[in-house]
Amino acid sequence: MTARSAGAFDAARLTAVVSPLRRALLAAAREREGLPDIPDAQIEVLRALPRGTVAAPGELATTLGLGRSTISNLLAAMERAGLVTRQPRTDDRRGVEVAASPDALGYFERFDAASAAIMTDAATRLSAGDLAALAGAVPALERLRDVLVTQQRGGSAAPRPDVDPEEAA
Repeated sequence: MTARSAGAFDAARLTAVVSPLRRALLAAAREREGLPDIPDAQIEVLRALPRGTVAAPGELATTLGLGRSTISNLLAAMERAGLVTRQPRTDDRRGVEVAASPDALGYFERFDAASAAIMTDAATRLSAGDLAALAGAVPALERLRDVLVTQQRGGSAAPRPDVDPEEAA
């Protein structure tokens, strides 16, 4: 079924589910692991800095679709909180490279593990049909996320396929 023929698709209902689901999972993982309450904007910066990577502030601004002053303010607050480190660039001493701190990376590892455990536990309370529906929905949700991210960054979303890639395989 394509997005064009999905008469039963209810965007408002999906939106009303996704945000509370995300908040509930975040709160449960924070509580389980005793994690700090890191603002969403800072989490996005950290997600853009996986282990072993560095980026210039301008690169982060472009990647996240944020203004340079916004990134500068976020990085200053995050450095004070011990979430990122800034060092002079090796190829240009006038610029800086930003990396997620070991503490921040540890928080993400704990959060991801706790989230997976919480989701696995909750899934045991669902029917086999619900689990199959969720498994089938994940690829579509990933594509929806990609379209929204592309749109947010000012790009044009890829054309809508007439056939679901999963069905075409």
